[in-house]
Amino acid sequence: MKHLAHILLLVLLVASSARAQRPRPPGQQQADQAEAQAQQNIPPPLASRVAIDSVKLRHEADELAALAQSVPPEVDQTTKGVLPKDLGEKLKRIEKLAKLLRGQLNNR
Repeated sequence: MKHLAHILLLVLLVASSARAQRPRPPGQQQADQAEAQAQQNIPPPLASRVAIDSVKLRHEADELAALAQSVPPEVDQTTKGVLPKDLGEKLKRIEKLAKLLRGQLNNR
């Protein structure tokens, strides 16, 4: 029984060392390098950054500001028992605009 256990252990060791020596799949080295670079927080090259449409950016910022200014009076109405039906939609639009602006400015 001891002899069988030693043979089994030897087979397992040989099999595990054979796995460790397998060639890496194509593209694995590039993927490992890209991951290492991302972990170093290196900003992307300037050529790959997205150009920002400043007119669109300004329009979205103005819309966000106008929506944000319209919310406090509508919230005041809720204390009187009135729930404006478009308040939820305004808040969703504010979230969407904020995410768009943040994303565009982070890619700058």
